[in-house]
Amino acid sequence: MSFTEFDFHPQISAGIAACGYTIPTPIQKEAISPILAGHDIFGLAQTGTGKTAAFVLPILQRLLKGSRKKTRALIVAPTRELAEQIHGNIEKMAGRTGIKSVPIYGGVGKSPQIRAVRAGTEIIVACPGRLLDLVNDEAISLRDIEVLVLDEADHMFDQGFLPDIKRIIKLLPQKRQSLVFSATMPAEIKVLAQKILHRPQTVRINDSLPAPTIAHGLFQVKKEERTALLKNLLQKEEIKTALIFTRTKHKAKSLGMQLQRAGFKATSLQGNLTQNNRKKALDGFRDGVFNIMVATDIAARGIDVTGISHVINYDLPDTVETYTHRTGRTGRADRTGKAYTFAGPEDRKMITSIERNLGKKMAQESLPALNSGAKPSRQAKPSRQESRQKAMPAVRGSRGCSWSESLVLA
Repeated sequence: MSFTEFDFHPQISAGIAACGYTIPTPIQKEAISPILAGHDIFGLAQTGTGKTAAFVLPILQRLLKGSRKKTRALIVAPTRELAEQIHGNIEKMAGRTGIKSVPIYGGVGKSPQIRAVRAGTEIIVACPGRLLDLVNDEAISLRDIEVLVLDEADHMFDQGFLPDIKRIIKLLPQKRQSLVFSATMPAEIKVLAQKILHRPQTVRINDSLPAPTIAHGLFQVKKEERTALLKNLLQKEEIKTALIFTRTKHKAKSLGMQLQRAGFKATSLQGNLTQNNRKKALDGFRDGVFNIMVATDIAARGIDVTGISHVINYDLPDTVETYTHRTGRTGRADRTGKAYTFAGPEDRKMITSIERNLGKKMAQESLPALNSGAKPSRQAKPSRQESRQKAMPAVRGSRGCSWSESLVLA
């Protein structure tokens, strides 16, 4: 199947060609036709599956008919980075159509955003808080919205945006097309989708299964030894671009600074950064100024960087779905990728759940010596730490293997 089968307007087809799209991804193949037909959609798909184009292309087709320079489509995203990413994709796909998009989010001045909207735009891509601010200021009207898209709906709930989303929906015309996309389906999102979608079609594309091109490795390591292990791993492994996940903003910032001090080209992305610093970190990671990014799950939304070779779970995620979402950042477009997870005995239950979802055991990785990475001479005396490690009994895994024994990556 090719994009020509959707019979898009020639101006949109030109944008598709400019983006280099030829064969639709599974989510595009399943979602585009019902969206073009006007159906509401509940889409479940991992990051990197092409869902942005799945909803943007039909929206462009619709907007080419009817009034122009009037805001008729609203796309709501949980983070500034994701809003900018969607806006950038719209600009590429809509390049020949004359259709305009404006990103709306906090952390920057309101005035340029207001001017851009008043100059005439058919699509607004917004974060909930700033959108409501501008509506309250009467700088934006939502009375002509024909299509609503909630993207990454699960993380909008995670960030506490559900009350804002409900307020936004009350401001929209009841007669509209609504599209909800999510990587996971917690109960709260399912309830929200049932309330705002009318006879929706569900499109589900392997939302709980990691890509088969990803190799999954497990390091059994104490929490206090993880930073030393990480530094050695980054030195010894052939890592082109790595995305490292922590559970908290404080840890992301602290770990990023520790890696910088150790001489790595590292940065961090977390919620306490100013918008300028967030943009600097993300642009630097995308452009190769940094090849290591430490981030929380929420901050990582909107990171659209091709060629990430490694995902490292410094902290184990809370759910299997989050593990899938994290590791989906590598192994894209049929490239191979590696996902390493640091875990202790207390994490065994979650590891078992992840392995059940994978359909196989995670490869148990050997622990590099926790030193600077320099090769010791044969005459060198072992350090006190090495002596203690030799004296410690090995922890056994579920197959009777020592966690410190080396297995080949699956």
